[in-house]
Amino acid sequence: MSSHERNLEESPEPARAEREARVIPLRPRSRQADTAPARPALPVRTTPVPPQGKEPLWRDVIGDVLRRERLAQERTLKDVADAARISMPYLSEVERGRKEASSEVLAAGARALGLSLADLLSLAQGELTRHAQVARPRPRQGDIRLAA
Repeated sequence: MSSHERNLEESPEPARAEREARVIPLRPRSRQADTAPARPALPVRTTPVPPQGKEPLWRDVIGDVLRRERLAQERTLKDVADAARISMPYLSEVERGRKEASSEVLAAGARALGLSLADLLSLAQGELTRHAQVARPRPRQGDIRLAA
């Protein structure tokens, strides 16, 4: 019998314990993690507000609307891309505002989500209107403004 075999026979547990990997958590578990639902709700992203005085880019607004509609339907990027016959990486870039999509691609994406192109554009118009109101709030009735 070799010396290695004798060592294993004498103390099999310490040798096994040394070979097992130890998992060190990066973040301590909180109590909320124990009571959280199995599938947390994804946060709804809104089009980022551009710096003071600038309007959001069309591609950001359209991408945000497409992503919000997809998430509201609880569909995956792959599912919508397959239904629209668009590559998944390209649809992802459109949703993130990285690519200017053609009208054909936008129509295909809208149809895959059960929307018409008019519906998609109407939702985007509503988003642009909301940004315009945030950027330049209307004066309330009764406010007095003096001209210089």
